Amino acid sequence: MEEILSIDSLSFRYPDANKDALANLSLTVMEGEFLVLCGASGCGKTTLLRQLKQELAPEGERKGIIRFRGTPIESLAPKTAAEQIGFVFQNPENQIVMDTVWHELAFGMENLGYPLSIMRKRLAEMVHFFGLEPLLYKSVHELSGGQKQLVNLASVLLLGPRLLLLDEPCAQLDPVASREFLDMLYRLNQELSMTIILSEHRLEDVIPLADQIVMLSGGEMKYAGSAQEFSRKIGAGNSLQDRAYLPAVTRLYLGGPGGAASSEAAAGRGSVPLTVREGRQWLYTLPAPPQTEGRDRISQAHSAEEQGEVILACRELTFKYDRDTPEILKKLSLNVYADEWLAIVGGNGAGKSTLLQVISGLLAPQRGKIKLRSSVKIGYLAQNPLLYFTQDTVEKELQLTARLEKRKEPEAEIPRLLDLLGISELLGCHPHDLSGGEQQRVALALILLPKPDILCLDEPTKGLDPLNKQRFAQLLDGLRHSGTSIIMVTHDVEFAALHATRCAMLFDGSITSEGRPSSFFSDNLFYTTAINRTVRGWLPDALTCEDVWSQWPDTV
Repeated sequence: MEEILSIDSLSFRYPDANKDALANLSLTVMEGEFLVLCGASGCGKTTLLRQLKQELAPEGERKGIIRFRGTPIESLAPKTAAEQIGFVFQNPENQIVMDTVWHELAFGMENLGYPLSIMRKRLAEMVHFFGLEPLLYKSVHELSGGQKQLVNLASVLLLGPRLLLLDEPCAQLDPVASREFLDMLYRLNQELSMTIILSEHRLEDVIPLADQIVMLSGGEMKYAGSAQEFSRKIGAGNSLQDRAYLPAVTRLYLGGPGGAASSEAAAGRGSVPLTVREGRQWLYTLPAPPQTEGRDRISQAHSAEEQGEVILACRELTFKYDRDTPEILKKLSLNVYADEWLAIVGGNGAGKSTLLQVISGLLAPQRGKIKLRSSVKIGYLAQNPLLYFTQDTVEKELQLTARLEKRKEPEAEIPRLLDLLGISELLGCHPHDLSGGEQQRVALALILLPKPDILCLDEPTKGLDPLNKQRFAQLLDGLRHSGTSIIMVTHDVEFAALHATRCAMLFDGSITSEGRPSSFFSDNLFYTTAINRTVRGWLPDALTCEDVWSQWPDTV
């Protein structure tokens, strides 16, 4: 294979920043490789990807050399750079510019002056490859998140790129759509030998696809290697923070720090399981778990205190956006209880975000009622945190919100929130210069300042790395125990299974099932955790590594 990308001693610093976002980074990517970038929010993943796409490169001071197929990237002709280096954004909405699907697909080729005959030929082939025929003449606003992301990918591929860059493309996709999107990327890599560099926090499904994994920390390279090498290096160490990036099946195999499995992995004896299939093959080599009252114990472990007072009740809500459009919510009924953490899951386009906006009072249902306990205040965090920013620094955003909400002691409340969310060092930053995860935490701080009784969160873990997810979960759990009820719409099944006290499925406009996580997830095929799919033949209600370790000592 020939070298397609080389990065030599790359450093980059944003204007007015006091440290480098990328520090002396060197990396070689061979043609046809599938490379996965991971690391904490703000570690430099997005900054690195944008350095590779000159049209998107941020302002700042750069040192070092980036070569694409032997040519310094800044020396590439604009048309060559546009065609041969493709970029897919985290948020599908940020990339779509036209009104209909076929206009969007043709947009890039039209801008580059392709002949009509070439455009028609490529469109026909790409539409068929992606199965977009039923969507071709639809408005882009009618598409689900997964469909929009497929359209974005197809639009980029129509220009024939040699290198495809993707910045957390699955962040807003449900589990089924996410797997379909990753399967499409894997086909492109395997069948067309397309070089892919993908940034991702949720590594459960992408690590098994990768030829090379690179973990960044503070703008520097911390780990690099194949999936097996990456897992062994992390397994040989005692960092629980690093282990959080591994697939759940791999963490189950490695056990606790310093465990026997960890030593075997570090010594290179055998392979480390990365998928559910490999995990089950490993478990078959172990003595069966003892026959105990495990099912009851795990169910109790995942059950929170008994349901309390109904704080909000939805009664037969019906909603549609226009007279001639289908109903999004159809006689939906749902109770929300005091001090609970309710996770609502479902496919893209099922109506989850619409339901949150109706509950928050941002949309009015055509029929049905919402009953609230008296004096209840609702806070709403949308998927796109940029909607909340109007000032040029984080500090000014917080001060403005404190004034509007007439907070009595903002000088005490703001530092407390900053510390809880781990964003104290971002006070002087412009909100638009932050990473997606940092923007999410700043927006949450703005929502929490008024101290809502019910907190509505739309995909709150989008863009958060595993460590910040843990901190975020601790924050939400603390809020719940202090009297705030939480309604969370999420595609992050692992997060919901680990932290929610109750889960509900939204399908065809109504709630089709609900229950405690142990019972809700245990019978699902896709909307469940990788651990549950791995061990359900032995421990049907186990959802997490901790569940398995407590019931099956031989796995540690």
